[in-house]
Amino acid sequence: MRHESGGKVARAFIAETREALAQERRRIAHSLRQLGDEQIWRRPEPHVNCIGNIILHLCGNLRQWFLHGIGGEVDVRNRPAEFAVIDPMPKDRLQETFDSLVMRIDALLENLSAETLIEPRRIQGFETNVLSAIYSTMTHLEGHSLQVAYITHVLTGDRYEPFWKPDNQEQGR
Repeated sequence: MRHESGGKVARAFIAETREALAQERRRIAHSLRQLGDEQIWRRPEPHVNCIGNIILHLCGNLRQWFLHGIGGEVDVRNRPAEFAVIDPMPKDRLQETFDSLVMRIDALLENLSAETLIEPRRIQGFETNVLSAIYSTMTHLEGHSLQVAYITHVLTGDRYEPFWKPDNQEQGR
């Protein structure tokens, strides 16, 4: 009986992760829709990363931790290049790149077994397990997607459209 409930918890964790991944994908798309190509590569301050670099960084991190670390693909990450884009890609291509990666990760998660969650992994020089890798990578994704939303707000000012609005009075409290 105990093993069965552990499997339910594992499946619930994977389902929640898939939904959170989809939500952050929607949040980033919502921000990008409000901006032009030039704006996504503009740094709000010289020491602050632009949205384009943040998204490229997320792609590198997600690919390394999910597809390589969990899925076993070859690690092709070049972290410094994520922040040193000389020839910025158009917004639509950047969005397609991110969306395609998220869909591949979702497929990996969909096929992940409950037992896999406790398997050990070495990712980016860290000793971890699959569950911990998922949890920390999703936290990283959420943090940066909120950063993208904030920078979008700074760049659009009064024209900013929030990602979430309360549906009822209780949510608005």
